[in-house]
Amino acid sequence: MDNLIKKLEEQITFLQHEISQMSEELYSQQKEIENQKKEILQIKSKIISLEENTNKYDSKNDPLPPHY
Repeated sequence: MDNLIKKLEEQITFLQHEISQMSEELYSQQKEIENQKKEILQIKSKIISLEENTNKYDSKNDPLPPHY
């Protein structure tokens, strides 16, 4: 019986360690995802700004160069 209890305690200790490692990894991944979301928002903002600036400039309204 003591042997069984000892094995169970070892398994519990092992599982606690594994859970702790998984928790740390999950936390790390969540932080990485948050950072990537922020980067995506920044990139979206830049794209929107570039699109707006591109739309403001309409080459159709420019005079033709002299060689035309």
